[in-house]
Amino acid sequence: MVVLVTGAGGQLGQSIQFIASQYPEMQFIFANSQDLDITDAKKVDAFFGNQGIDFCINAAAYTAVDKAESDVERAEAINVLGAKNLAQACQKHGATLIHISTDFVFDGTARKPYLETDVTAPLGVYGQTKLDGEKEVQAHCEKHIIIRTSWVYSQFANNFMKTMLRLAQDRTELNVVADQIGTPTHAVDLADAILRIIASIIHHPSSNIFGIYNFSNEGECSWYEFAQEIFKQNKVSIKVNPIPTESYPTPAKRPKYSVMDKSKIKSTFGIDIKGWKEALAQTKL
Repeated sequence: MVVLVTGAGGQLGQSIQFIASQYPEMQFIFANSQDLDITDAKKVDAFFGNQGIDFCINAAAYTAVDKAESDVERAEAINVLGAKNLAQACQKHGATLIHISTDFVFDGTARKPYLETDVTAPLGVYGQTKLDGEKEVQAHCEKHIIIRTSWVYSQFANNFMKTMLRLAQDRTELNVVADQIGTPTHAVDLADAILRIIASIIHHPSSNIFGIYNFSNEGECSWYEFAQEIFKQNKVSIKVNPIPTESYPTPAKRPKYSVMDKSKIKSTFGIDIKGWKEALAQTKL
């Protein structure tokens, strides 16, 4: 089975490369934006026509949440048009699309973990473009899996964990937001879940499994608690001060609560999910 991975240079793309050898039945094509411009429909269609692709994991995304507020056109091109182009190509060439989305499609006003069926209401441009991308996938590709994830980090690329450890090298204390609650997701765990889903589709094809799924590690915490655990596990001595969102203003609003219910993905695909602290402990820099 030929599996195309877009966004190969990002956290998720690199995480899939990291574990790809564990799935010998899959032949991977890793493409970054130079290899494949997903915003160009003709190039996407030609790429699919030449490669015989069975599955496409769309890990390409415009993820600069604050920059998106002033860079709307670029965010829409990648997150919406790119998703549409891949969806149309998958539909035309008979491929299954695994599309990665985000907890930012929600407004964060819930008091219990979000289900896939809960009402969406993005707070900013990033969340809106990701939601619009989901809609394009649903509209143009019958065989699709949309995975909403949150607070992604790993040993690859740039992320909160690596930023915290870098800042701690030359500071004695840090202020970290303590009133936004969510769940960290180790990108390698997300990558493994995606490849397990593909393996499941290969061996047990069914039209009933397509749709939206939530995936993150288990549990919940604030950014402040996440930072504390990062320093604890890496044996870094630094003072961390909890602050409210209002003390750290940003161009884009963040959901105050974005914990997601993972019951559907666990029951449908039999996926075991680690707690976020355990996942963090297994992250090797």
